[in-house]
Amino acid sequence: MTLLELATKARDTKYEVAALSTKAKNDAILSVADALEANSADIISANAIDMKNGEEKGLSAGLLDRLKLDESRIKGMADGLREVARLEDPIGKITEEFTRPNGLSIKKRLVPIGVVGVIYEARPNVTADVFGLCFKTGNAVILKGGSDALESNKAIVKVIKEALLSNNLPVDAITLIEDTSRESTKEMMRLNGYIDVLIPRGGAGLIKSVVENASVPVIETGSGNCHIYVDYDADIDMAINIIINAKTQRIGVCNAAESLVIHEAIAEKLLPKLGEALKEKGVQIFADEKSRPFLNDSKPATEEDFGTEYLDYIISVKTVSSVEEAIAHINKYNTGHSESIITKDNNNAEKFLSGIDAACVYVNASTRFTDGFEFGFGAEIGISTQKLHARGPMGLLALTSYKYTIYGDGQVRQ
Repeated sequence: MTLLELATKARDTKYEVAALSTKAKNDAILSVADALEANSADIISANAIDMKNGEEKGLSAGLLDRLKLDESRIKGMADGLREVARLEDPIGKITEEFTRPNGLSIKKRLVPIGVVGVIYEARPNVTADVFGLCFKTGNAVILKGGSDALESNKAIVKVIKEALLSNNLPVDAITLIEDTSRESTKEMMRLNGYIDVLIPRGGAGLIKSVVENASVPVIETGSGNCHIYVDYDADIDMAINIIINAKTQRIGVCNAAESLVIHEAIAEKLLPKLGEALKEKGVQIFADEKSRPFLNDSKPATEEDFGTEYLDYIISVKTVSSVEEAIAHINKYNTGHSESIITKDNNNAEKFLSGIDAACVYVNASTRFTDGFEFGFGAEIGISTQKLHARGPMGLLALTSYKYTIYGDGQVRQ
């Protein structure tokens, strides 16, 4: 079946999905969650093929970590779907209502977007997350995963379609494009009239390509060059604990810390201990001239290092003389994703919260919390780093549009 034929079926199906009751949607999502766990062995077998191919291709440790599925991660996917089913259904919700002097009653009502297209790389858990969020909001979805996760995605979509079929629901609510060529990606990006919005999830190269080449409207999700700034009065133990978590808990995710900014007043006390803690985790440090005297085995940082999303056991370090300098440095190199300050100074915390241009800004917490599940959204379809329509973890509300419904009793315009 051609891509245009697949897109046509998804477009026709979106009206069926939009008309489903909340109960029908929730029952289906819960059925999919159970089916994923029941079929975990098949999914893991398919994933093993992708993992073997990835290792032979020389994928980085970060990408292999994103790609890997095991029983625990499949249970996490299923639990995310169950959380989505428990959340309030936004579709049909009235967000505004008012009456005009002529008697017209106007209501602003949340509605599905229609057909959501998602282009993503080697993260098969995205397949289940996206289905749950789109289905709950009455949207059909077309998925274009990367070749590295093809077998995993096929296995997951097979389980989802079988669960939909068992509930007498339209199986074309989810479509996986199995052609992983660049040509099919370009074709998908130009399916105006079939796909209502396109969401890229992946590295900077993928996102840049979609933003620059798509004629379908795009919600830009960003790569994560996330920073942690340690202020002059920070609790050193807290700082080290947060940094180790943000950098090493999972290195291949967009909310992992990639760069540290350190106030010069705390550098001598903090950096030697932090350097040893990072070294124990196998993290290579690239540091500026002011930081390196306090860091054994560090290497000189370049301009490129400060702007790099490593997705690896590498981190950059910059020492500054004030919170203002820290804010300026972070705003210069960040990707608008997640930034954190560790401080006891409430004024500096507020300066940081106000001055940093990013979707999520933290005080005394790890950047790893930028996640739909952690925010109580059940899952996320992506982390938006743009400022229109949606920003930050994109849950159910980000997958809705709205329409005005107007009630009259015979009014005509004069």
